[in-house]
Amino acid sequence: MWSHRQSRLRPLACGVEELRQRRREREAALRKARREQHLVSKRLLREDAQEEAGSSNSAVVLGEAEVKQFLSLAQRGTDENEREKALVSLRRGLQHPETQQTFIRLEGSMRTLVGLLTSNRALLQLEAARCLHELSHSEISAVAEACLPATSYLLTYLSGHSSEFIELCLYTLGNLIVESEAVRRQLLPQGIVLAFATCIQSPHMAVLEALGYALSQLLQAKEAPEKIIGSVLDSTLPQHMLQLMQPGPKLNPGVAVEFAWCLHYIICSQVNNALLITHGALSTLELLLLDLAGAVQRMEDEGLELLICPVLRCLSNLLAEELVEAVEYQMQPKDERVVVALFILFQFFLQKQPSLLPEGLWLLNNLTANSPTFCTSLLSLDLIEPLLKLLPLSNVVSVLVLRVLCNIAEKGSAYCQRLWPGPLLPCLLDTLALSDTEVVGQSLELLQLLFLYKPEAAQAFLQQSGLQALEKHQETQLQDRVHALRQTALHRKLRSLCGLESL
Repeated sequence: MWSHRQSRLRPLACGVEELRQRRREREAALRKARREQHLVSKRLLREDAQEEAGSSNSAVVLGEAEVKQFLSLAQRGTDENEREKALVSLRRGLQHPETQQTFIRLEGSMRTLVGLLTSNRALLQLEAARCLHELSHSEISAVAEACLPATSYLLTYLSGHSSEFIELCLYTLGNLIVESEAVRRQLLPQGIVLAFATCIQSPHMAVLEALGYALSQLLQAKEAPEKIIGSVLDSTLPQHMLQLMQPGPKLNPGVAVEFAWCLHYIICSQVNNALLITHGALSTLELLLLDLAGAVQRMEDEGLELLICPVLRCLSNLLAEELVEAVEYQMQPKDERVVVALFILFQFFLQKQPSLLPEGLWLLNNLTANSPTFCTSLLSLDLIEPLLKLLPLSNVVSVLVLRVLCNIAEKGSAYCQRLWPGPLLPCLLDTLALSDTEVVGQSLELLQLLFLYKPEAAQAFLQQSGLQALEKHQETQLQDRVHALRQTALHRKLRSLCGLESL
């Protein structure tokens, strides 16, 4: 019955399939934009609070003569204590860009430092590694290139026994990986992915957090989709990552944050998301989302946004996969819990992290896009009105809220029946008063769907000065859609008055 009605109306206005196609195109563009936004950064470990704070007393600029002197003492000092102190002084000097540039210009300096890194003296090795770590944090790209001779040794030491030393090597490699393609070219054939897969079995949380950081840096490389992510997916890393993100008493927030971002970069590459789904990524992320909502309710929300953001992004992008659509989304039986969790998080975002609202709404959009069950949950739990209350917050939020409502209306007459009546029409009239093209366009799309499936909506729209609200946009780029909506509203009213809607 509904297909007949839809086909009869199609010549007068945009059909449902055309609206769906338009939305798919927009969402594809948005997903592409998200893939192109990376969070590139560097980490710095220092041995005491004074150095971490960047105190002027802890670091002085070293000239060429002083760099030479400290390297010479470190290499040929009278005792190990003197050699170690020389490296400490050099390391503190390397906190300054001027000293870093002096160091890399000095012939043989890196060779000497690598020699100390590979010595059989553990304290000297550690201090040499700390010097390299300071260099790896430099904002000068030439400094990262100069560290290239040391990277193979740093990789080898990942199989060592000292968790402190392994952690330092991982952060140093992470800093160098993100800065230099030459470093990545050297380390990939030397087995960095396999080394990381071994490290992820460490019992030390500090090592795992450092590994997550280094891996996330590697996964952000511009060549990652073609040359790196396939190897990562073929290794045991994904299974271990998902295990470390399982909610429960053993969950370490710092480790979970790092690996959630790793998962985000892998998913965005779209190399083989079907494999991640097979490994249970959807189920793990769903349980983690429920756990995060529970933590918010218990007021245990310190730093939670750091984990919530990548979890939302991972779920959103996985749900866009065709495979998920084909299997009708594995977590359907728990749909109400997921929806409730999202609305709990929305309240948290409103109070403390409004910038995360679009992330949550993007997930809600992807949940409802192909699932009548999730749409039913929103209606049966009376969540439409709380959703509408988000409309005035920003244009970005408005567009996503309206898109979710379109997903519901698109499911047909029964869904539109439950959307109407209520506060929906006044809210849509308010959005039509705005000048933002995307918000107004999304409102027009929702009204078009409502008019197709719910004739009373067209009548109410006309009675509440809807045509006057459309006039503002008749001379804009939306004029064709405004005209189509106007025609649909009048046509539906005419059919209703003639008693044709029951045919």
